Amino acid sequence: MANDTLEAKRDRLLTVLRDMKRAAIAFSGGIDSTVVAQAAFLALGEHAVAVTADSPSVPRAEVADAQDLAKRIGIRHLLVKTDEFADPDYVRNDGTRCYHCKDELYSRIETLLPELGVETICSGANLDDQGDYRPGLMAAAEHRVRHPLQEAGFRKSDVRALAQHWGLPTWDKPASPCLSSRLAPGVQATTERTARIEQAEAFLKRQGLRDVRVRLHEGELARIEFPAEEVARFAQPEIREKIVDELKRLGFRYVTLDMQGFRSGSLNELVSLELRTKYSKGIPHEPRTHS
Repeated sequence: MANDTLEAKRDRLLTVLRDMKRAAIAFSGGIDSTVVAQAAFLALGEHAVAVTADSPSVPRAEVADAQDLAKRIGIRHLLVKTDEFADPDYVRNDGTRCYHCKDELYSRIETLLPELGVETICSGANLDDQGDYRPGLMAAAEHRVRHPLQEAGFRKSDVRALAQHWGLPTWDKPASPCLSSRLAPGVQATTERTARIEQAEAFLKRQGLRDVRVRLHEGELARIEFPAEEVARFAQPEIREKIVDELKRLGFRYVTLDMQGFRSGSLNELVSLELRTKYSKGIPHEPRTHS
């Protein structure tokens, strides 16, 4: 399977989805879920639907992009309001926040399955997600969510190649996890903080950065990550002062540049070994049924 051609993997992905008959895709507008949505539309047509979470933890630009992509693909699309910030376990942000977020999303989608006329929920997880700290995969297992990309043998490089082959504009899009993922474990998740982070990252992107994260640590300390080769340029006095002034205006007390550069999932280093071990296994607490 690992040495299969892209065409063989594409055909296997279409077969996996076609065999589902009807499916709802948890659709963020990122490259992985976009490829699954495109494949689902090709395999199932009107029997496929893309469902996007509409939450303060999702940048408004990402919601708009998801809507545009769904139109481009032609797939049915639904925005679903989620309320993870009402969950004390989510707000506590002890390292398991992503589990509670995905549990909320999949629960909301489950309640809509009869109305949507589908039985199966699909995610955009690929094989490269299996070895990482992904509490959301445990929630997916509990809700019996299927992962078509994993089932068809796709790694991230395969996903990007197929997206480019299909002419999807997201083929080289940087990952864009939810805004709450920027909060260090132990820093409570609030809508005020996610809004601040969204504004700070939008500002930095306007300065010419493509891959950027504003990580929020205790004491309202902003730790900015972007590619290491850009650090010297953005440490220049005139640019550095502009960044500091804007982020302090937004409400951050301290502003730092991470000299290691951009690292996806760097805050996972602060999660306890116990939680990392438990949630990396992706073993569900209790299987759920779609009713």
